[in-house]
Amino acid sequence: MVATNQERSDAPETVVTREQLQRERLRLTRVVATHTMTGLCSVEVELEWLGGVRVVGRVEGQASTAGDLRIGALAALAALEKFGKGALAFELTGIKGIRAFDANIVIVSLTLRQGPGPQRLLGSYLAEDDPIRSAVIAVLNATNRVLGNHIATR
Repeated sequence: MVATNQERSDAPETVVTREQLQRERLRLTRVVATHTMTGLCSVEVELEWLGGVRVVGRVEGQASTAGDLRIGALAALAALEKFGKGALAFELTGIKGIRAFDANIVIVSLTLRQGPGPQRLLGSYLAEDDPIRSAVIAVLNATNRVLGNHIATR
């Protein structure tokens, strides 16, 4: 799989106070998944930060039911690592779509390779309509506390 990161700011520069920085969270603004006739899946995840700063993670790999989840999770991690500017590094330990309690759920297991906080992270999200988007949100749920601590100490 090939991962690329992009960062762009489409909005004008705004003044942000230290208090806003400590309370603000990244927002998921876009998940775009495309499949090619040659069997590849490409996922682009865009996160927005204060002042309209957008961070994009993009990953491409072999398309399959399980592979699409993995590609979505890796794209989310690529965007988070780009936002962290080297202070955070994650490894996708595993991802799985399961059926439990009459619902489809995506569960993700991550390892924090550097930075503060726990070494093992776990996140989940309901996967009713869009499994790839659900994989991205499961990653964001798993990294929420670590990312919040990173933002608070910037």
